[in-house]
Amino acid sequence: MSEKETPVPSNFIRKIISEDLRNNKNDGRVHTRFPPEPNGYLHIGHAKSICLNFGLAAEYQGNCNLRFDDTNPEKEDTEYVESIKANVRWLGFDWQENEYFASDYFDKLYQFALDLISQGKAYVDSLSAEDIREYRGTLTSPGKPSPYRDRSVEENLSLFEQMRDGKIEEGSAVLRAKIDMASPNINMRDPVIYRIRKARHHRTADKWCIYPMYDFTHCLSDAIEGITHSVCTLEFEDHRALYDWVIDNLDTPSRPYQYEFARLNLDYTVLSKRKLIELVREGHVNGWDDPRMPTIAGIRRRGFTPASIRDFCNRIGVTKSDTRIDISVLENTLREDLDKRAPRAMAVLKPLKVVIENYPESEDEELDAANHPQNPDMGKRKVPFSRVIYIEQDDFMEDAPKKFFRLSLGREVRLRYAYFITCTEVIKNEQDEVIELRCTYDPATKGGNAPDGRKVKGTIHWVSEAHAVKAEVRLYDRLYTEANPEQGGRDSREVLNPASVEILSGALLEPSLALAKVEDHFQFERLGYFCADSKDWDSDKPVFNRAVTLRDTWGKMNR
Repeated sequence: MSEKETPVPSNFIRKIISEDLRNNKNDGRVHTRFPPEPNGYLHIGHAKSICLNFGLAAEYQGNCNLRFDDTNPEKEDTEYVESIKANVRWLGFDWQENEYFASDYFDKLYQFALDLISQGKAYVDSLSAEDIREYRGTLTSPGKPSPYRDRSVEENLSLFEQMRDGKIEEGSAVLRAKIDMASPNINMRDPVIYRIRKARHHRTADKWCIYPMYDFTHCLSDAIEGITHSVCTLEFEDHRALYDWVIDNLDTPSRPYQYEFARLNLDYTVLSKRKLIELVREGHVNGWDDPRMPTIAGIRRRGFTPASIRDFCNRIGVTKSDTRIDISVLENTLREDLDKRAPRAMAVLKPLKVVIENYPESEDEELDAANHPQNPDMGKRKVPFSRVIYIEQDDFMEDAPKKFFRLSLGREVRLRYAYFITCTEVIKNEQDEVIELRCTYDPATKGGNAPDGRKVKGTIHWVSEAHAVKAEVRLYDRLYTEANPEQGGRDSREVLNPASVEILSGALLEPSLALAKVEDHFQFERLGYFCADSKDWDSDKPVFNRAVTLRDTWGKMNR
């Protein structure tokens, strides 16, 4: 953790681990894991789990495994595996040699399943999926036993072997644990632990046509790897009884324990992987790494930094209670990170031409500009100035009210790092739109101060026409118009924000920005923090993404 990041607050999981260490439980070891399923890209909710699991291991001088839960061959792909690795590394964590796949254990898991069958604690069920659901009962009524529940051990072993050998059709049989069909916990009502999937696996190819279920795989993978603290999100709390039952009924190499914490719920965001896939497939966004997406790839491309994400995860803490986090908390961690280290530059996003009539036509000059006003160590840069410049359209108002402190007809304003100018004439087109301003400058005010002591209240940024770099700037905003897009069970696509991105193809930048590299960050003065796009960057026409505004303007507009 860098000095700038928020110290990790104590939480109930840290207290559990500390108590375990005091009692020498697990021989004084701490071993965690991050177990993503490679069926999509990781999102900001996964970042919380990554920071927690790797952070706990680091704090207690333990280990954290990266384990891919690849038990569903129909949805998984090596593309997702590689993206997950890249995301974890980008966040600043390293699993070293501790990289595993659930598929590494398929042979062992099959033997564990045979052991349960031999103990009379698992059976092959030939009910259809619909019948299994019907027989399971409801939250208020017990289930009833399958007519195949009392098959003999020998018959179950034979049928399970036939399942493995591909002699039984997909959907015609499953292997179920024999527990308690009257249990108040539906997860304990003879859960399915193996099913037939005649699909090619991204690692084991066609070796298997039966695949273990998550609840069977996960706990045994933990035990095989020597995991001490299996930390997962709160929706798995009701699955803990099954986790313990599987471990306690098999001879495993270690005894892990599961602990649950509340998942991340972030305003103006949906973190369901299924719904994120819908956004991509239906074209609401431009891929998994669209800067509006809450995927780690998306927020990275938008301009978030690893330090800001880690800081955010530290600030929100780890609890057992589901709460919604205001997205401004996430945005503020980025502002605080970039405010300290992002160099400043000037960019005009919606240009308005200004001709300084008393500045020599054939001349230009270079002015000194600080790269960071609070950090002299970041040095200075040269900004060219000439007779024709561009300012923001919003920085001029023809009939300005008294409290408008920018440029107006007859009013004086300071150009950042340059001179005082006064607007003397407004030029309009046939549609009565302002297209050009004529101004004069005071040569004595170079650097932004008047020798006679006169003051101006407004300072605006600008770019010299002769030296400007043409660019595309993308202004990203929140993907949804409602803080809770799924409130009341509505389809979150109904509240997609039609103004979630504004593309400005005619932006003009000061020439220093032409030297930017992919993922470089800058504060465009008075406008916000911007990042050089990692996908569409073109040295002939740069592309910058707005990562975050200088202030929480959304919150002010919607209060």
